[in-house]
Amino acid sequence: MSETGKLTWHDVADIQQIDELLPFAVEVEERLISLYKINGRIYATANICSHEEALLSEGYIDDDEIVCPIHQARFHIPTGRVLCAPATEDIATYPVRVEGGRVLIGIQ
Repeated sequence: MSETGKLTWHDVADIQQIDELLPFAVEVEERLISLYKINGRIYATANICSHEEALLSEGYIDDDEIVCPIHQARFHIPTGRVLCAPATEDIATYPVRVEGGRVLIGIQ
């Protein structure tokens, strides 16, 4: 863990653990976060659907979207923007960087 400005960076995974097809769940400072690899780039969002208490890491990735496993709400992974009902609220996103093959998430 290191601090940069207002962000604290947390080492959460080896980049090899994150698959292009499956979300990868981690917990940072009591926050449930899901990691995704899209076209070789890593993204991080909240792991809880804004519609229901469903783990998005149990959903599936469709292009650059994560689909909730319960009611199929869709979220744009890079921005967290909600794309379809039944969800109406965006999900949080987190900055990510990769250093030496390790994935770090920035938390304020």
